[in-house]
Amino acid sequence: MPPPVDIVKVAIEYPGNYPKLMEIDQKKPLSAIIKEVCDGWSIENYECYSLQHADSSNFYITEKNRNEIKNGTILRLTTSPVQSAQQLHDRIQSSSMDVKLEALKDLASHSRDVTFAQEFINLDGVSLLTQMVESGTERYQKLQKIMKPCFGDMLSFTLTAFVELMDHGIVSWDTFSVAFIKKIASFVNKSAMDISILQRSLAILESMVLNSHDLYQKVAQEITIGQLIPHLQGTDQEIQTYTIAVINALFLKAPDERRQEMANILAQKQLRSIILTHVIRAQRAINNEMAHQLYVLQVLTFNLLEDRMMTKMDPQDQAQRDIIFELRRIAFDAESEPNNSSGSMEKRKSMYTRDYKKLGFVNHVNPAMDFTQTPPGMLALDNMLYFAKHHQDAYIRIVLENSSREDKHECPFGRSSIELTKMLCEILKVGELPSETCNDFHPMFFTHDRSFEEFFCICIQLLNKTWKEMRATSEDFNKVIQVVREQVMRALTTKPSSLDQFKSKLQNLSYTEILKIRQSERMNQEDFQSRPILELKEKIQPEILELIKQQRLNRLVEGTCFRKLNARRRQDKFWYCRLSPNHKVLHYGDLEESPQGEVPHDSLQDKLPVADIKAVVTGKDCPHMKEKGALKQNKEVLELAFSILYDSNCQLNFIAPDKHEYCIWTDGLNALLGKDMMSDLTRNDLDTLLSMEIKLRLLDLENIQIPDAPPPIPKEPSNYDFVYDCN
Repeated sequence: MPPPVDIVKVAIEYPGNYPKLMEIDQKKPLSAIIKEVCDGWSIENYECYSLQHADSSNFYITEKNRNEIKNGTILRLTTSPVQSAQQLHDRIQSSSMDVKLEALKDLASHSRDVTFAQEFINLDGVSLLTQMVESGTERYQKLQKIMKPCFGDMLSFTLTAFVELMDHGIVSWDTFSVAFIKKIASFVNKSAMDISILQRSLAILESMVLNSHDLYQKVAQEITIGQLIPHLQGTDQEIQTYTIAVINALFLKAPDERRQEMANILAQKQLRSIILTHVIRAQRAINNEMAHQLYVLQVLTFNLLEDRMMTKMDPQDQAQRDIIFELRRIAFDAESEPNNSSGSMEKRKSMYTRDYKKLGFVNHVNPAMDFTQTPPGMLALDNMLYFAKHHQDAYIRIVLENSSREDKHECPFGRSSIELTKMLCEILKVGELPSETCNDFHPMFFTHDRSFEEFFCICIQLLNKTWKEMRATSEDFNKVIQVVREQVMRALTTKPSSLDQFKSKLQNLSYTEILKIRQSERMNQEDFQSRPILELKEKIQPEILELIKQQRLNRLVEGTCFRKLNARRRQDKFWYCRLSPNHKVLHYGDLEESPQGEVPHDSLQDKLPVADIKAVVTGKDCPHMKEKGALKQNKEVLELAFSILYDSNCQLNFIAPDKHEYCIWTDGLNALLGKDMMSDLTRNDLDTLLSMEIKLRLLDLENIQIPDAPPPIPKEPSNYDFVYDCN
């Protein structure tokens, strides 16, 4: 007979005593269980004790999280969080520097637990830590001079404890004084500062900026880009990551009118070239967190274009009309400019209309009307002017080349530029907030101060080349745009390291090559419609689905490292989950850092029997996606979220590192529950494997026509004399 669901078998340790094996009744109050444990060791005042996990987390057991205790868990009897908080609160104020240092070290470790953190905060512990940081007392200053290494450790542990306590979201960031901000900023501004202190100071500044508008203004006054840049020129990638995170936070929270000014400062300080030299082209791999921060910086930089992208052209604005005149002048200066002074107004208007038609505008009389659609608005005109001025030869060649073609084959430069700008904005998601999980940065955009404009210049020349290769007419305009989009997307997926490399990738993706790729993909996805093939397909499909299912389960057995996301994307919040080889238990637990390879089962503290799983939910149905907050509203995070529901009100929440892992895990979990695998990845894998299997089976029938109907059954023979009787 299976044990009752509410009974959990655990081991309990107590320093100086042998561990006990014990059955815990989850229906009993936690205080009654603690009393029972204390009575077993003849310990008085059970109210002063609590149970906590005996693993590296040391998290306290509370009424809220007690359901997470599984069979085989090792617990420890220890002083209650109230007592521990009070003891550490007293010890960190000790006159003995050794006692104070040890207490701060313990506090930095204990503060990761929300239960302890709440009790320490109730004692006004955060205020005490901020006073210690900004303290200018004689004793502290003497310590700083006389015992510099000791002071560094103390300050590092103090800041670590502060960061951990604030991470729980219990205390508002708006409560901190200017003196504290100045002190933290001073640690960042100093040229020679302990790495751990610098790292935590940068993390605190980032959180201040992201969580409080008032603090953003105060931090912005204390920290300048010029003071942050030296940290990017070092060799420590974590410091570089935190530095870019602070720059991103300042960028993100800056008022609209300040963002362009800040971008100009970044350009003056040559931030882009420093990142390119010391981060992207440094002789080391870029970790996920750094890739994310570079992606965020890339998105925020491109988002500066949103204002121009959403600005309609005012046909009455002379300054804006002058840009169109300039485009015309550069293209047709040699042939028409000398005649500008002579001739009637009607002649000049007629000449302008003819030239605007050659430039490829839809509205020949008043081309300003072409720029009234948003997006791309005025951004398209900006791109055209940049191309005309900085790539003048290419611009003149494209315009004159098309103006000399037959009307039906000319590639309209104006219309193409407007549609291309809109397309590039869609590809780069200009105007959208950065995703919390995306690491998709492109090194080539860090190689030029005007990378978007240069990107446009390469693509407009590609569009003209593709138009000629397709021998397109005006009716084929949308087809050409689709082909160019495919060319650009395919080139971007290779992550070219420079704009020149991007250009060379496009050279290899001619229209002929795109046709070959499409043909190949079409053949791979070919769906044979004859009845025998459909029957064969139907027969093979269960086999293929079983193969896909086994692959998914094998991937779950290998496991995946997931990130615990919060408001600041802390680097040290990782956890790992994997399925046991017998497919009966999910093992999971927290990690200090992202692992290299698989994590063994025995190092993962928690277990969840597959039999206990009630359901798997995704997206908005996930409990952790129903909470309020900017992170929860992010569309891309929603698309990567899934949760396992088990027991009565318990859940295990996931945010997959990418779409591929999301499909693997949701498919695998559904397979474990005996449900269909419904992901896009499964559909693609099924189509690919079915197509391959059918083609393999039909190899012997190559060039043989497969009939739609089975051949007729021949008439019976007149006699059966040819049959051999074995008897």
